[in-house]
Amino acid sequence: MQRLFALTILFLLFPISVLVAVAIIVTSGYPFLFLQDRVGKNQKPFVIYKFKSMQNHQVTSIGKVIRKTGLDEIPQLINILKGEMSFVGPRPLTQYDIQRLKWTSREHEIRWSVNPGITGPAQLSVICNADNSFQLDKNYIKTKSSINDFKLFTRSLLIPFFGKSKVK
Repeated sequence: MQRLFALTILFLLFPISVLVAVAIIVTSGYPFLFLQDRVGKNQKPFVIYKFKSMQNHQVTSIGKVIRKTGLDEIPQLINILKGEMSFVGPRPLTQYDIQRLKWTSREHEIRWSVNPGITGPAQLSVICNADNSFQLDKNYIKTKSSINDFKLFTRSLLIPFFGKSKVK
């Protein structure tokens, strides 16, 4: 079901994706996609796809717009089609982030028991720290349901318009 939904959204957003890609090429050159190794379900590595929003370690002008609106995330629909990600779940981390956060103990293994998501409870929280993020991810996994996923996904769609603090 998620793959069909991802394919439908990818098809519907294709014209916008082309415009974003062209804008990135014009302002920042090739490539217009950012590829990075991430850690997925069962700690299996995969390559995440995003529209490029930075150049020379600086967020570009088009990058500011696509990050604020979430358009930089559109290529992750390909990751959903490949079965590497879901719409909702813990954000996929780099191996460096896992080490930096010290999320290497048995306690943290639950985080890799589900597919990572484009959005998740930690991304929707106004409080951003390692402990809070892990607790939100852990609670999400323990209470995972289609209804909760729908609520989290809907909230994520509203954030570009209203901000995190107003979307609860």
